[in-house]
Amino acid sequence: MIGTKGLTEVTDEDFAEVVLGAELPVLVKFTADWCPPCRMIAPVLAEIAREESHRLRIVQLDVDTSPATAARYGVLSAPTLTVFRGGEPVWSVVGARPKRKLLAELAEVV
Repeated sequence: MIGTKGLTEVTDEDFAEVVLGAELPVLVKFTADWCPPCRMIAPVLAEIAREESHRLRIVQLDVDTSPATAARYGVLSAPTLTVFRGGEPVWSVVGARPKRKLLAELAEVV
């Protein structure tokens, strides 16, 4: 389901299918409605999702409504951005980033 922030929303129930079973690498934004940096980075991620859809999928998971997945991957702060490739986390960072910096970091893992 496309959320209000322009990214597909995943939950504890569909995380394995959508993220772990994906053919492309998937960047998961672990987010929360109460998180200002999460709102700051939302348009950046939506833009990257559109521009890089051929090589990367970007989704978001609300840590308050899907706490089991957040706990499974040790998410303690929002936003946490984690790239999954082949069903495994391969890169993670906490906090908002400018688009240019985020793209440079992603280039090393995607």
